[in-house]
Amino acid sequence: MKKIDIKIFTFCVLILFVAASCVGTKINKNEVIVTNIPVKIKNVDSIAITNTPLLFDVKLEGMKWVDSVYSSMSLEEKFGQLFMIAAYSNKDAKHVNSIEKLVKESKVGGIIFFQGGPLRQAKLTNRYQSISKIPLFIGVDAEWGLGMRLDSTYRYPWNMTLGAVQDLKLIEKLGAQMGQQSRRLGLQFNFAPVVDINSNPKNPIIGFRSFGEDKFKVAERAVSLMKGLQSQNVFATAKHFPGHGDTSKDSHKELPTIISTKESLIDIEFYPYQKMFHEGLSSVMVGHLNVPSLESRRNYPSSISYDVVTNVLQKELGFKGLIFTDALNMKGVSDFKIPSEVNFEAFMAGNDVLLFPENVPATIEKFKEAYAQNILSEERLAFSVKKILKFKFKAGLNKYQPIVTDNLYKDLNKAENDVLQYELYENAITVLKNTNATLPIKNLAEQKIAYVKIGDGNNDSFISTLQKYADVTVVEDRNLDSLQVKLKPFTTVIIGFHKADGAFKNDDLRLDELAKINFIAQNNNVILNLFSKPYALLPFDNFDAIEGLVISYQNSAISQIVSAELIFGAVEAKGKLPVSINSKFKVNDGLSTEKLDRLGFTTAENVGMNSEILSKIDGIANKAINLKMTPGIQVLVARKGKVIYQKSFGYHTYEKSIKVQNSDIYDVASLTKILATLPNVILQYDEKKINLETTLGTMSPVFKGSNKESINLKDLLSHYAGLAAGLPFYKAAMNEAKLPSYIYFRKLPEENFTKRVGDSLYIRNDFSDKMVDMIVKSKLSGKKEYKYSDLTFMILKDYLEKTTGKTLDVLIQENFYRSLGMNNSTFNPLNNFDKNRIPPTETDTYFRRQLLQGYVNDLSAALEGGVSGHAGAFSNAMDVAKLMQLYLQKGSYGNHRYFSEKTFEDFNTCYFCAAGNRRGVGFDKPQLGSSGPTCGCASMTSFGHTGYTGTMAWADPENQIVYVFLSNRTFPVAAENRLSKANIREDIQQVIYEAIIN
Repeated sequence: MKKIDIKIFTFCVLILFVAASCVGTKINKNEVIVTNIPVKIKNVDSIAITNTPLLFDVKLEGMKWVDSVYSSMSLEEKFGQLFMIAAYSNKDAKHVNSIEKLVKESKVGGIIFFQGGPLRQAKLTNRYQSISKIPLFIGVDAEWGLGMRLDSTYRYPWNMTLGAVQDLKLIEKLGAQMGQQSRRLGLQFNFAPVVDINSNPKNPIIGFRSFGEDKFKVAERAVSLMKGLQSQNVFATAKHFPGHGDTSKDSHKELPTIISTKESLIDIEFYPYQKMFHEGLSSVMVGHLNVPSLESRRNYPSSISYDVVTNVLQKELGFKGLIFTDALNMKGVSDFKIPSEVNFEAFMAGNDVLLFPENVPATIEKFKEAYAQNILSEERLAFSVKKILKFKFKAGLNKYQPIVTDNLYKDLNKAENDVLQYELYENAITVLKNTNATLPIKNLAEQKIAYVKIGDGNNDSFISTLQKYADVTVVEDRNLDSLQVKLKPFTTVIIGFHKADGAFKNDDLRLDELAKINFIAQNNNVILNLFSKPYALLPFDNFDAIEGLVISYQNSAISQIVSAELIFGAVEAKGKLPVSINSKFKVNDGLSTEKLDRLGFTTAENVGMNSEILSKIDGIANKAINLKMTPGIQVLVARKGKVIYQKSFGYHTYEKSIKVQNSDIYDVASLTKILATLPNVILQYDEKKINLETTLGTMSPVFKGSNKESINLKDLLSHYAGLAAGLPFYKAAMNEAKLPSYIYFRKLPEENFTKRVGDSLYIRNDFSDKMVDMIVKSKLSGKKEYKYSDLTFMILKDYLEKTTGKTLDVLIQENFYRSLGMNNSTFNPLNNFDKNRIPPTETDTYFRRQLLQGYVNDLSAALEGGVSGHAGAFSNAMDVAKLMQLYLQKGSYGNHRYFSEKTFEDFNTCYFCAAGNRRGVGFDKPQLGSSGPTCGCASMTSFGHTGYTGTMAWADPENQIVYVFLSNRTFPVAAENRLSKANIREDIQQVIYEAIIN
């Protein structure tokens, strides 16, 4: 038997004893084992020791690589590994050369990049790596994503915004996305997350960078973000140890003091670190702080304190990962000593990597001198350098590959980024006050809403989204008294406090802004929406005067969109306040709000569609414009109650003077049938005033005794009644010279001539009666077959008006448009809207002999004064989508039921499909054969309509899709319908269906 070395035997026995005592056990709730010493910790949950992930451990292969590399290194190369120098990709050649010099001559081990751009940084990374004997660590301080430092990259929400999110899986998902982007850019470290507990509201440097003031909430979110990052093999770095939250000074500028006792630090500040250590945290960054309870030397920075870095962090808390200093150029430490001494002290304190050091060559000389004098031992040097090499092996730098720059921008800016961003804000935005259920805003028909802006930040997305829900008027006036005069007519005033999303920007409410909010709140029903950190509310003390209080946290475009959705109920409030606001609102406060079935907004991927495929719509729309099939187009796609694509293309005319905007109003032509006449007929049916067997003779006495007396509603609306397609009404209004007859027209309005047909052209008010008479006397087809007819809806318009005593334009506003928030939909739009918002439809060279802009293109509808059952409505894609969504939801919108589900199903049924008639009752349906209105890919339950001016509205219940296409293809003259022949509308619909993932 071989002799056993007694030292080895004793060591093995000790290891087995420790393992046996730990495996399968949990530490007492009030104790955490740190090295061999139990340290009392208050309020720590039981933490299992078994299976603790140690990301900094490497297997035998790794240790062989580490030992091999270390043994081959010169002393200077070992010293060089301790430095991570600062680099920029937006500086000149002089800077690049200086970095190359440090890599080549000082053998530095890592680079932390700051400002610049992703492609430039990638190229520089490849360049610097190519000249380094040992692959470099590449890191970035990107707490809210690469966009914190680099242009053309993504910015995620700040930690304080994430502090309001209750779904921790979303934060882990965020960490994973940040990790993916970091790896794609060749990074091994992201110096995040900040785990400082922001207990001081006036903290000038942490603030919104903190998850909040509750240690448990901070720890949960920090662990989640860390797990996400490290799941992508990017090392997370918790900062700023021992805790920068309870300070009133900025360590970039001076040395802050932490007055907490050690017991308090252990109880509060160390708690997130403990949690993260036991979940496998890779690294810690030590801040520049004066902490008398941990370091006895007066005003001695924690980053260079042996007691803090070694005794507390490593020995007492047992952290075995990499330890970084905070940037050593910061005034909190750089004013303490000259750079080489600061750097040396930082290393001797127990830090492994010196971040952003100044004067590296002088520091290396300092290291050499200390090494020669045995002040710096080989063991101490090997401890950190080998640890650094272990992490390099773990990161795969032993098999380093240059960054592939192809498609870099695309890879860093995937659609999934916005997908998650929407989810985060939908879960973060917090409602703190909701008196009398002010939120969400309901009963739009009874509301008159104003918006007042405060602050210097952009508010475009907020305003545009608010105005997609209701007629929201922007009101401005510096004088408070005159402002109130303007606000007096409004039932609700939304105040938006917008501050730019700039890092460290002062976004507190100024005294004049506070006075303005107070004044408005005292005189109006107010919803205050804060697009800044919650602390901005600290000086505000008049919460009782506000009916609704919303914290949206940041002023990003998506935050503004989601916040507007919340105000109108398309999303519900889920966020909880991460910090306290004086004594009024406490951490974790947050009210839930009702979700209404109104259209919302999100990305395609959030509703199971592919945005890249959907983007092909752009090419089809631009093709139509470039080939002059139409001067302009609006396209909207919604799925599962969310608008996922809304774009406008081209111009009002081929002169290209006015670009098409989403808010512009188009002549929707035959869409009028299902947007104005049909919904009112459905109401009559739902109220059992008519049924599908009700005859025209019963509905309208003028048809009694006529050849149409026995036509029932089902046949009429299925275009199965044998009516003529249309009648030449205009001929009855012309004189022998084929001009508008003086019998029926005037150039100026007169009594009985008030219906406007065009500029300087008014028709006699009773001409519509003559048109009805012509319909009554018109011939019917000799056999029962499908024949599309405008007369159907002209008849129904006459029925509705005579039954209700109200004109169709009034009826549709009262019954649908106002309550739906279709504030851009109307007949005769020139009565309500600026002409420049209305693309012209045609230059009429035959009857009106003028440009038709704001006047209905259809001549028969024009002869009725612009209000007809088959044409005359003007709208935009967003408004059309609301009514189509109402249909899709079978009669409900905004949690208001307009008609029953059964009623809708009765109208969305094809009763004569077997006879080759594809039509539903009022709705068009997909083709039965090879030709029809759709791409052929829509389900048979789908429905909609197309219009002569180049319009289409279609909804598909099975796939939960709404598709709207608007154009003025008839401009300048309604000649050959090239838009239809080229299948532009159908091809776009085909793309929509191809984009469906699930």
